[in-house]
Amino acid sequence: MTAVLETEETPRVDKPDDGVFVTLRETPRAVKALLLGGFISRLAAFIQIYLVLFLTDRGFSATQAGLALGVYGGGAVVGSLAGGSLSDRLGARAVTLISMGGSAVLIVSILYAPTYAMLLAAVFMVSTIGQFYRPAAQTLLTELTPRHRVVMITAMYRLGLNLGMTAAPLIGAALLSFSYNALFWGEAAAALAFGAIAMFALPGRTVRVKKEQEATEEPAPQGRSGYLAVLADWRYSIYLVAMLLTSIVYCQYTATLPLDIAAAGISLWWYGAAVSLNGFIVITCELAMTKVVQKWPIRLTALLGLGLVSVGYAIYAISPLPIWFMVGTLVWTLSEIIGGPTTFAYPALAGPERLRGRYIGAMQSVFGLGTAIGPVIGTLVWFQVGRSVWLWAALVSAVATVAGLIGMQNQNPDRSEEPQTAAASAT
Repeated sequence: MTAVLETEETPRVDKPDDGVFVTLRETPRAVKALLLGGFISRLAAFIQIYLVLFLTDRGFSATQAGLALGVYGGGAVVGSLAGGSLSDRLGARAVTLISMGGSAVLIVSILYAPTYAMLLAAVFMVSTIGQFYRPAAQTLLTELTPRHRVVMITAMYRLGLNLGMTAAPLIGAALLSFSYNALFWGEAAAALAFGAIAMFALPGRTVRVKKEQEATEEPAPQGRSGYLAVLADWRYSIYLVAMLLTSIVYCQYTATLPLDIAAAGISLWWYGAAVSLNGFIVITCELAMTKVVQKWPIRLTALLGLGLVSVGYAIYAISPLPIWFMVGTLVWTLSEIIGGPTTFAYPALAGPERLRGRYIGAMQSVFGLGTAIGPVIGTLVWFQVGRSVWLWAALVSAVATVAGLIGMQNQNPDRSEEPQTAAASAT
């Protein structure tokens, strides 16, 4: 027997109250499920953290362990692209079920891979399939949320991810005190939990009438389809360049900053303090800042959100003293809480509905690529030019800011717009 279920619609907004609690209260159940699922997925994201330790414990060399970690990063880039395409074709619920179910099986397979080659294959597949859900989740969040609240919902989603990432190492360490088996089976169980949430809470597909869509949407350029159609949007392509450069620069705090602090003869306590300052401000202040920022023109948000990264890293170059490391960190952290939700929500707002998943997947893939290659580039430059690396980072970030201003366009959301109705088929 087949039944058609409709999710509740977000009530029409009658007053300009887009605060945190009002937005959360008025979001559909499916959106809340995705917020919870994103938190769970990060809360149990143990493999990337403990993969190197696991492999060296099993007798593999540090080089082999590092290669496996690189393979994991490459899988994430491929998974974002594939997830965006699958999201447009299959819908968020199906993609999330594939992602979580496949991940659960493959995570456990790493424990029992008989050869290094098979282990690398398992790691790549875990990362690739595990990444499918991210473009799908952002697509559905956008489809079920009024446009003027997409930035706030994205900020809530980011908060869940950040909270999960903060707690994951501690939970992983507790499981590791028992065994690596407990660690990997724990992550697999979390993936199944997210899959169960998706099965019962997410709509099977968003209701679209194909003929109306074809009549109202501008067709893709002739001869182009899929990601070629995304790249045909020249403004969005420039935005992707901005995101790639920003991600390369942004991640220098994880690689180059500790090297620079240690080389200056300063206690690494200050590095821990800087990272803790960033995490504390992002977790406690981003939602409050988003309540204000979501009303700003997107290009103004891009100017501050991307530009302050350049300023923060330029401050690092002033002098290798703790005060400048802390002030610089504070400045680029402000860039994160000002621009993070908007720049991550922008792909869902910028692209046509038929390509929304691919727009999101393209952005997430280039950001993941930058995060993967950024530490390598940063450390190589640091070994060549020393502390001047921060001036180079500031320059690259300034270029990214200009690219962001060119590539991003202001949106004019209709405050009375209601999200699309969604329907699920349950058998």
